[in-house]
Amino acid sequence: MDQHIAEAIGRPDLIRLDDRLVCLRFETMKAVSALAAVRHLLDTGAVRRGDTLLDSSSGIYAYALALACHRYGMRCHIVGSTTVDHTLRTQLAVLGATLEQMEPCSDLKLDQKRRVERIHDILAEHPEYHWMRQYHDDIHYLGYAAVADRIRETLGTDGLTVVGGVGSGASTGALARYLRASPDSRGSDGRGPDGRGAGRRAADVELVGVQPYGSITFGAGHIADPEIIIAGIGSSIPFGNVSHELYDALHWISFDAALAGSVDLLRRHAVFAGLSSGAGYLAARHERDRSPERTVLFVAADTGHRYADTVHARHRQAVPLCDLAPQEVTDQSRLALPWSRMQWNRARATAP
Repeated sequence: MDQHIAEAIGRPDLIRLDDRLVCLRFETMKAVSALAAVRHLLDTGAVRRGDTLLDSSSGIYAYALALACHRYGMRCHIVGSTTVDHTLRTQLAVLGATLEQMEPCSDLKLDQKRRVERIHDILAEHPEYHWMRQYHDDIHYLGYAAVADRIRETLGTDGLTVVGGVGSGASTGALARYLRASPDSRGSDGRGPDGRGAGRRAADVELVGVQPYGSITFGAGHIADPEIIIAGIGSSIPFGNVSHELYDALHWISFDAALAGSVDLLRRHAVFAGLSSGAGYLAARHERDRSPERTVLFVAADTGHRYADTVHARHRQAVPLCDLAPQEVTDQSRLALPWSRMQWNRARATAP
């Protein structure tokens, strides 16, 4: 039996959509990483109950950290993006978290820059606060060990392709590390020999990342999406938790293409999920079709409630998936809307 609602919220469902396509569906994915991270900080003495935990968020992590703080008796302070909506603001307030929300801004880079600057201001005023650094501290990998174990037990790891948003690097990166490592190679804290879950390579697990246009993480900062950058799966600033060498291939997917994926996912499979899930579903279908011998699992990070008005209500505008296909490119200079794909081949990060 769960001891707190956060544990139930963070536990994903494995849903088989067809013989070779599986959805790893979360209600709120980052509850997994936030719970494990806070528990690790308490266990190691880095923080104590009653301390204030601080971070910046575009939405999902704010909720996850507020839940983890509620679970472990901590205080929570969030510097939030303009994308934090009324429902989430209300939930944070009732949970006891404090929220500072940035003024509206159409420039994601400026929004992220302002949030980081405000974090530093707060730390100067309150040096006793603990900055969670979700984008840079690899303790956010830890919660995905149990998720990887469940995937391994249910699907196996031979001929498995994992598809999902890159984002901060913690979710898809951690799943790949844990799935590629033998479970007995982890240290006592759940990490592998390199401190991030990387142990002896055990099986044939490929990792395919999904990015929005405008994200610098894999070199698409020079292309703007005419709609919006898909929050949560890309970045306009470098993220320390992204291990580029884990990824076998990348898909860059526009808002319109992701919208079509989200609508089709609901219409065809009755899975009500967010915009990043729609992008992952679109990429996963393509990977399934190009590799008939592999099972493809994609990550659906959250439900579709935040996107009901901006995505699902526009279902009549959605392009049929049969009309969409990625343009295969060999370098980022050839990226083009609405959808591009590139073999990454586990290369290390290149200079911006």
